[in-house]
Amino acid sequence: MPQRRVLVTGLGFVTPHGDQADRIFERVYAGESVVQKVHMGREGVSADVLLARADWNPDAELTAIQKLAMDPVAQMGFVAARQALAQAGLAERADLLAHAGVYMGCGLGGASTYEHGYEVYFLRGSRRIKPTVVPRVMPNAPAAHISMGYGIKGPSLTYSVACTSSAAAIGEAYRAIRDGYLQCVVAGGTEAMLSNAVVMAWEAMGVVAKEHPDGPAASVRPFDVARTGFALAEGAAVLILESEERVRERGARPLGEIVGYGSSSDAFNLTQPSREGQAHSMRAALADAGVPPEAVGYVNAHATATKVGDTVEVQAIKDTFGAHASRVPVSSTKSMHGHLVGAAGAVELGLTLMAVAQGRIPPTVNLTHPDAECDLDFVPGHGREAPGLEYALSNSFGFGGSNASLVVRRITD
Repeated sequence: MPQRRVLVTGLGFVTPHGDQADRIFERVYAGESVVQKVHMGREGVSADVLLARADWNPDAELTAIQKLAMDPVAQMGFVAARQALAQAGLAERADLLAHAGVYMGCGLGGASTYEHGYEVYFLRGSRRIKPTVVPRVMPNAPAAHISMGYGIKGPSLTYSVACTSSAAAIGEAYRAIRDGYLQCVVAGGTEAMLSNAVVMAWEAMGVVAKEHPDGPAASVRPFDVARTGFALAEGAAVLILESEERVRERGARPLGEIVGYGSSSDAFNLTQPSREGQAHSMRAALADAGVPPEAVGYVNAHATATKVGDTVEVQAIKDTFGAHASRVPVSSTKSMHGHLVGAAGAVELGLTLMAVAQGRIPPTVNLTHPDAECDLDFVPGHGREAPGLEYALSNSFGFGGSNASLVVRRITD
């Protein structure tokens, strides 16, 4: 069977920059950081930490029953899916959605519901734990609610590979359509792990950014010599992927095209990144797309602003792109919206698709003194016009040594 083209027809977001796709991109392109200092914890075990909370109003989007049934992780994924389906013109097409799939990424599941249940049992000494706890904490709950809410009766799958989760979900959805298994997939990721205990656990690992003298918004500094880590964030992003045949049949307007996907495992270390593993992922994505490195006009880097992580990714980009590495613009939007972990790949791929469609590359903010080992074109400070941009690559790398890279193309035909 010949391989099908895979087009993106809808984008939906719930992010720290808001929940309207165009507005989100404008704020990111303008270099607006939304990282804030938040007091977390309880008396005696509290701390001020840097976070990026989702900017949205669940009361305006969900009924009381829906909020009761869903942890915030599922709430955000559900609303992002609604937006994406509406943009794709599929919200009222039950005949088509009945045969679609749902592929979602999620790193942790219902963190706040978990924490509340433990508080009831251990701190209050009560067995009166809500019966909704188990269905709310399931990592596959977001995918399940999307499937039930929109009548999607094809495969409902959840990918949980840390920070690579949603990129893997989108990549596998792309393959399912390309290889003829499905015509349409609702694909993306969601994460809502900003509960007290989870935030403190991440802080204990030493990877969370320390506040910069210029304030919270200046604290996430990818590729900078003064980088100290990332800010945890929450949110969701969902893409509607369809075969070209289906898109043409129903007269939909594609937003972009996914043309390549590569994945790899480091088989090296649970938390330390691997130059070879990351390069393997990028090379596989380019080979799958059938394009040379020189065709790529933008790389959305995973770049978490950790000392080791940024340096390793720069090395892997050099290994992958060769001489072109010094010419291709590379930026980290995590410098503005924080690290959404299981939703990071979907949010960043959505931004990358909009960058390609509009010919505008978002910047890396807070990069004032580049690390000597980080010597690529990181689009510092301000977005850049790129009218000839056709192909872009987005990276997601996660704990456990999981890597995923996706190549997207501007619609020109």
